[in-house]
Amino acid sequence: MSAFNLGWHIMKERLSAGRMLVIWPLLAMFILFSSWGLSDPKANLPSQLVIDSAYDVMFASTAFIIFSATMGAVLISFDGISRDRLSGVLEVKLSQPIRRSTYARALLIGHWFAILIPVLILNIISLAIIWYRMDDLPSLEELFIHTLATGLLLLWYTLIQLLASSWARDMGSSIAVGLGVWMTFTLLWLVLTTVVAGLSGVGVENLDSAEYIRIEAIMDLFSPNGVYHHLLEMPLNDVDRGISPLYTSFAAIVWSILPLYLFIRRIEHMHP
Repeated sequence: MSAFNLGWHIMKERLSAGRMLVIWPLLAMFILFSSWGLSDPKANLPSQLVIDSAYDVMFASTAFIIFSATMGAVLISFDGISRDRLSGVLEVKLSQPIRRSTYARALLIGHWFAILIPVLILNIISLAIIWYRMDDLPSLEELFIHTLATGLLLLWYTLIQLLASSWARDMGSSIAVGLGVWMTFTLLWLVLTTVVAGLSGVGVENLDSAEYIRIEAIMDLFSPNGVYHHLLEMPLNDVDRGISPLYTSFAAIVWSILPLYLFIRRIEHMHP
């Protein structure tokens, strides 16, 4: 059985799990409501947030995608391996006549698609909302970059959580590690960036200064959320934080390849 076929079965199992009753409303509330509110011409938005096009709405709403979709990836994948290990099923699966690297890729495909498909469906609905409210749609280039960046972000978080699940001895430890990583990149990264800026001699009393923005852009390369923002900023002509698209592309490749390599190696050498 190929990795894709096995991954398809894992995806269907995950999509039919009871936790999706929580994940679907969570995603819908954040993605659809943010698109509806941000596309309102009469919305009272902060002065630094300018909404002039459909892509501006999509770019602004990514803050809500980061919060909900990445959390969904953690909730879907936290017991991807630890549950089978506790029940003894993992030992049976790893003893089957299938290469462990193939099984590892199948696990990734199944769990990644289980969160990617709902997000893509809701993003399509959000495009209809934006078109209805603003009579505008993003260009094909903007839509491609947004879809690619969102897919990569969910891939990275799925890989991180599956790695945590493969190392944890129980499901509690697995979700604790996953939530810890999620909180670090989603809630605490700004604090870490401020600390690094202060240690570098950059004043943190003005977060809009050119020096701080430069430090923030560099720090973002070491965070999946930050690389996601760098990718989404590519079509924006009025946003330039001093980071070359080559650095952004390289960071995205590293975030995609390194965790995948570690995960496959972990599955190949695992002793359930």
